[in-house]
Amino acid sequence: MAKKSVKNTLPRWRYYFVMLILGSLPLIVAAKIAQLQIMPSEEHGSEFLQTQGDARAIRTETIPGHRGLITDRNGEPLAVSTPVTTLIANPKRVAEHATYAHRVKLAKALNLSLAQLDSRFKRYRNKSFMYLARQLPSVEADRILDLRIPGVFGRQEYKRFYPAGEVTAQLVGFTDINDDGQEGMELAYNAVLSGEPGAKKVVKDLAGRVIKDISLVKPANHGSTLRLSIDLRVQYAAYRALKASVQKHQAKSGSVIVLDVHTGEVLAMVNQPSFNPNDRSNLSPDSIRNRAVTDMMEPGSTIKPFTILAALESGKFKPETVINTSPGYLKVAYKTFVDPRDYGSLDLTGILNKSSQVGTTKLALALNPDTTRELFERMGFGEGIGSGFPGETSGNLPGYRKWDPVTQATFAFGYGLSASSLQLARAYSILANNGLRHEITMVATDRPPENVRVIEAQLTARVRNMLETAASDQGTGKRAMIDGYSVGGKTGTLHKVKASGGYDQHRYMSAFAGLAPVNDPRLVTIVVIDEPRDGDYFGGLVAAPVFSEVTGSALRLLQVPPDAMDAERNMSAVPVILAKQGGL
Repeated sequence: MAKKSVKNTLPRWRYYFVMLILGSLPLIVAAKIAQLQIMPSEEHGSEFLQTQGDARAIRTETIPGHRGLITDRNGEPLAVSTPVTTLIANPKRVAEHATYAHRVKLAKALNLSLAQLDSRFKRYRNKSFMYLARQLPSVEADRILDLRIPGVFGRQEYKRFYPAGEVTAQLVGFTDINDDGQEGMELAYNAVLSGEPGAKKVVKDLAGRVIKDISLVKPANHGSTLRLSIDLRVQYAAYRALKASVQKHQAKSGSVIVLDVHTGEVLAMVNQPSFNPNDRSNLSPDSIRNRAVTDMMEPGSTIKPFTILAALESGKFKPETVINTSPGYLKVAYKTFVDPRDYGSLDLTGILNKSSQVGTTKLALALNPDTTRELFERMGFGEGIGSGFPGETSGNLPGYRKWDPVTQATFAFGYGLSASSLQLARAYSILANNGLRHEITMVATDRPPENVRVIEAQLTARVRNMLETAASDQGTGKRAMIDGYSVGGKTGTLHKVKASGGYDQHRYMSAFAGLAPVNDPRLVTIVVIDEPRDGDYFGGLVAAPVFSEVTGSALRLLQVPPDAMDAERNMSAVPVILAKQGGL
């Protein structure tokens, strides 16, 4: 018998109930999504989600503030900041997402072996930041960033560039890789030149690239421009002449300073040896030093004009006073002072012309030594310039409780005291400026300097006239003469001190200190050549020609009119002057 089938029927109400539940599920999901995205008060509402999203995508990016420009007095750039890119990495992200192929490409782009690159990442494996390469040219950095290595990013920075290179190296100085001043004016005026970084909010993608700027948090403040007093044209002229002389005489080192008498501004300050601040891979510590400011020397015979000045100021002597220097030597206590030959009777001009040790010694012994020292002090010896330049020396001007005759004599012709080339330049600027002393500066100034009278103008004029004779055919400084211009100056041939004490009879410093034109001086130039080794070592043979070349170039560049020495000589000098100025 056939089995009767049983038909299972679902109650209608259950069917509708199930369909209602199934139909409401999308609505419930939509409501929950809306609740999360729209309702800010929910525990995990829109604010929470927005915050979480921002934390993963929005970053605060530093806006670098570039360092201020350094220029010469005419606006020629001496130090500029150029944009570069620094490559950085997140070692954790590199480890998690960079493939073997990525690392191989990155190592090759950085000129490293894969082992070297992996070793660097290993050292920073627990860090989230490391430098890969500092301050690359943007083109080179972009080539590496285009590889799209996970965890490798670029950051904009600024790198210092020095257009004049070694010509201004010791004066301008340089910065380190973090753009902080390390030497020279870069260090002295670091606070003025330094920029202050700003900040902005940006959106970054997973690769760390900025895809959108959101807002400016803080604007970057760039450093201020520093305008130095040097004239780059004069600086080049001084550098060329000094370098040629140091090489010619196989000297250990040298320095030249050119000073504007009217303003106290340094128009040129050069040193040898020098270095290229744009490539310091082979930098020698000896070449960094700005010898004109930091190094002390005994000024020797270059100080004799001030001894003559002290003699005139005392009232005991006049320019025409005659001193008997025969027989060419003078024994004082335990020391004998010797002239190259017996000059016989010399007036004060003759003593300066011939640089007579005997004549200077007799003058010194006739004066109160404290009077001579006090005049030297008024000239600025033993006192710092106050330039703020790192390592600036104050020199040494000793005061003796009891002056023995030998000390009294040697002090008067420049031994037993010490000064920098810049201090010597300041002293000569007082002679050139009719007895008025003003501050010396390496920063350009548009204000007239404040002058303080330290000696009578009439006395300085008399000494200048003596210096003109000393730098003529009649004196030791005849190689300092300049066609078309009157020159006054004094040679110096200085024995160097031995490490064991006393003076070395075979090591010298050759110097020349002078001014031009004599009647209305505009420039003071100091030349120092340390340890010439080619046979010549006298200041008149080694340093005086450098003075002539540098000062002559500077006078023409500054368009100082030639002064009338004598008509015949001036007329013969015209073709030479025109040729040097490009007129012939």
